[in-house]
Amino acid sequence: MSLTYLVLNLCIIAVPVWYTPDKRTAYYRRLPALGFSIAVVSTCYLLWDILVTARGEWSFNGKYLTGVQILNIPLEEVLFFITVPYSCLFIYEVVLYATKSSKFRLPASVISALILALLGSSLAFYPQGYTAKALASCGFFLMIALLLDRPLLESKQYWIWLAICYVPFLIINTVLTALPVVEYNSKAIWGFRVGTIPLEDFFYNYAMLSFYLLVYRIAKNSFNKPSMP
Repeated sequence: MSLTYLVLNLCIIAVPVWYTPDKRTAYYRRLPALGFSIAVVSTCYLLWDILVTARGEWSFNGKYLTGVQILNIPLEEVLFFITVPYSCLFIYEVVLYATKSSKFRLPASVISALILALLGSSLAFYPQGYTAKALASCGFFLMIALLLDRPLLESKQYWIWLAICYVPFLIINTVLTALPVVEYNSKAIWGFRVGTIPLEDFFYNYAMLSFYLLVYRIAKNSFNKPSMP
């Protein structure tokens, strides 16, 4: 039994929880939208986790876990899908507070080409389970965002937020993959790594964080609509 992964979860969420009551970002007012985003997106990614773990595409090293499991998934992994969105969506609110809203033109044709490239690559690498799903998840995100929230893709704040989020991602994922807490089946990935992080994790992280933000924005707009008299 070890508290390593549990402590990592606490480190991820500690600062955002401390600053949640801060009136500058008013993150405490966004908790309903945050909860909705976590409920929707985390459920999908937990199902993904259960599937790929059952298929042996990745596994968890019990040496760094408490041993408590939920549906054959470590408790710490379940908590990961709460601490990460809580923290990353807090960062988004900080970016909104600290920067001016601005956008750049991103033609639909470019987005569509990326979608086709990602989905096509996913099919090409179908035998490599994690590779295929990571690429497909990015393609599906861009497709859904193009239909439901194109302004998100054209927002400079969105790309600034992603760039900032990749800093803690690199730190946490390096720890998770260097110890390793998470172990990958060599047949399910390309084998290319950035340090100790499989390249697929960068695609996985992009899609996961973006889905959280997309649902969060939709929920926030919905909850902020004035009620009918």
